[in-house]
Amino acid sequence: MAEDLFIGLMSGTSLDGVDGVLADFTGGHIAVKAHATAHFPVALRAELLALNLPHGDDELHRAALAGNGLARIYASVVQQLLADTGLPPSAVRAIGAHGQTVRHRPGEFDETGYTLQINNPAALAEWTGIDVVADFRSRDVAAGGQGAPLVPAFHRALFGHPDHAVAVLNIGGIANLSLLPATRAARQTVLGFDCGPGNALMDHWCQSHIGEPFDRGGQWGASGEVLPELLARLIGSPYFGKAPPKSTGRDLFNPAWLATHLGAASDAAPVDVQATLAELTASTCAADVLRHGNESKELIVCGGGALNDHLMARLRALLPGLEVVCSSERGLPPQQVEAAAFAWLARAAIRREQGNLASVTGARGGRVLGGIYPA
Repeated sequence: MAEDLFIGLMSGTSLDGVDGVLADFTGGHIAVKAHATAHFPVALRAELLALNLPHGDDELHRAALAGNGLARIYASVVQQLLADTGLPPSAVRAIGAHGQTVRHRPGEFDETGYTLQINNPAALAEWTGIDVVADFRSRDVAAGGQGAPLVPAFHRALFGHPDHAVAVLNIGGIANLSLLPATRAARQTVLGFDCGPGNALMDHWCQSHIGEPFDRGGQWGASGEVLPELLARLIGSPYFGKAPPKSTGRDLFNPAWLATHLGAASDAAPVDVQATLAELTASTCAADVLRHGNESKELIVCGGGALNDHLMARLRALLPGLEVVCSSERGLPPQQVEAAAFAWLARAAIRREQGNLASVTGARGGRVLGGIYPA
């Protein structure tokens, strides 16, 4: 049987760089054959952060050049994956390239709204010699959906258990939850939505106050004290009370949002604010699991947040009835899961299979997601 190989590329809300995987779907199984990463140059990361906010001059020009810069990094990750496996470009059926989300406003303004991922998939196809699938979210938005999260269908394929319900929590810059019924259950409705901030606010606070891009292992946050009044103000944001389907991003949960809620805590010790931001992520995610996924027997955590020992400890404390595990204990390291999901979505697009789940996004039905750019 010929190998069924796809590459997935993901640069998430954390803006820490690109994760890429070369995945083999031969026989319907999912196996990652190689993983490569690349960090963003400081100037590109700063530009992508700036483009997240609706201000600045010549945004169209700057976004186009940022797309070129991102595509170059994507191409370098693809070349590394090919070099590590000794494969020629012709061995890979397609690349799934998510792009970098800079605006996400589904359903707003004109009842359709939009979602915008900076990318240059045409250049990526040109530079790699491999077909590229990109712009996965727009079709779901056009069909009345949130365009996010798109990973629950992949989570079901990868982590679904025949005999019990499973919850999967991806903690990137934003945290999103997938609720998977037992695969042998009569009721097969998968739910999923964005819980709220994951690492984005913690990373910002870390960078601003200790000069580190993130809180390694959560050690800094673990050494502080949670500020109850600040936590209550943050949790009081209307987003947390909204019923799914719902999705969010840096459009809402950004440094300006945090600044408006700090109030008297602006004079607090920075380490205590960090502890509070960690508790915000842990408590809102745990509350969503309890509210919507109380049939689940285990919570599988992936994304960069799975490497935050303090965050994992708080999830275990808040969810004593569940087995809380890192995704590496269920077959795939946490920083490979989302990239593998976009390899899977690229395969679905090439096969003209639906990539979304209407029960998750609220779209009018299943849709083939992504535009295809032939090499």
